[in-house]
Amino acid sequence: MRYLKLLYVQVLIAIALGVLVGAVWPATGVALKPLADGFIRLVKLVIAPIIFVTVAGGIARMSDLKAFGRVGIKTLVYFEVISTMALGVGLIVGLIVKPGRGFNVDPATLDPRVATEYAEKAAHGDGVIPWLLHLIPDTFFSALAQGELLQVLVIAILTGIACSRMGDFGHKVADTLDQIGKVFFGIIHIVVRLAPLGAFGAMGFTIGKYGVAALGNLAVLIAVFYGASLLFVLVVLGLVARLSGFSIFRFIAYIREELLIVLGTSSSESVLPQMMEKLQRLGASRSVTGLVIPTGYSFNLDGTNIYMTLATLFLAQATNTHLDGWQLATILGVAMLTSKGASGVTGAGFITLAATLAVVPDIPITALALIVGIDRFMSECRALTNLVGNGVATLVVARWEGELDRDRLATELARGPVVHEAHPLAEGLATPADTD
Repeated sequence: MRYLKLLYVQVLIAIALGVLVGAVWPATGVALKPLADGFIRLVKLVIAPIIFVTVAGGIARMSDLKAFGRVGIKTLVYFEVISTMALGVGLIVGLIVKPGRGFNVDPATLDPRVATEYAEKAAHGDGVIPWLLHLIPDTFFSALAQGELLQVLVIAILTGIACSRMGDFGHKVADTLDQIGKVFFGIIHIVVRLAPLGAFGAMGFTIGKYGVAALGNLAVLIAVFYGASLLFVLVVLGLVARLSGFSIFRFIAYIREELLIVLGTSSSESVLPQMMEKLQRLGASRSVTGLVIPTGYSFNLDGTNIYMTLATLFLAQATNTHLDGWQLATILGVAMLTSKGASGVTGAGFITLAATLAVVPDIPITALALIVGIDRFMSECRALTNLVGNGVATLVVARWEGELDRDRLATELARGPVVHEAHPLAEGLATPADTD
């Protein structure tokens, strides 16, 4: 009975019950969606404030602002290299396995209305300049109110730099931000106890709406995508982790609670604050964690990258559309850009896929109708891979900068994560600083 008190066990049970309810009582499963939406909205209440106080406070304590710029450049370079490798994995696996072979779908028989909504959303991207302007919030508080993570990161960086130039007063502001941060981390520790309800509602809705039959119809694509993502995590990220001095298997075990919550909710944003806290507990500095994690949610979406190239090849193969080498290179290049517009929210990967298809007119946009029913099932894998990728990125960049306590990393990974079974109000008093 003691195991029933563990959060990850409760999440596993909730996922199983959600699948059962969705399969046996589909209407009831669909009606459970507000549970999932409510949990994610509760988490989003504190995501923006946590990013602001963490990043602003960390930069405010920096005596050398050149170090901050160096961290930012290294982070973006790492993201670009690993993201390109993820795109390559999806492309190579798609070319070798050919999951769409044999479907022989006539595009004229597909309902164009199914893909219209996603194609219109994808068309909202008006170019590089408007996208850069989107990084600038309308007001200081609008980014916090709307939960725009990159905008929050911008105002946090500006605030931190301003404070770092104010001497002792800036340090006092940083101390105040630290105290405020404890309140928000306390809130998230209370909210996370509702994760089983969120997972139950999300899985009930997914199975109830799309049905187990959807899995069977396109099981090959789903299996290939999960296999490609597992290959990327264990081989590519595993090698990166090994070169950085830690085991990818131990790291995955350390964040198992977060992975299960993401599996249930299909959103990596649902565990962003917990991941920031755990990475600091593993020895990464607060400033590096605060910069890499929120930036990674837009610039380092490995699972989304694998999905885009693999799904594009699947649709081409299913509709018997031949792609030459130049077209494959175009898909890879465009996907490198469109993937930067995705986020950790469910469904964003499908929208960016529509944007990628728009530049390869040989593949009919109506082909999106083939996979719209199973996208939700692949969303979980995208979110899981994104989460692991950003966690590894934080530890790697922290080590590059000498901002990683290696002894603490080894000790924490060997000991395993702190098991959540305490009363939520008591847990809410814990912060990264309190768990040293």
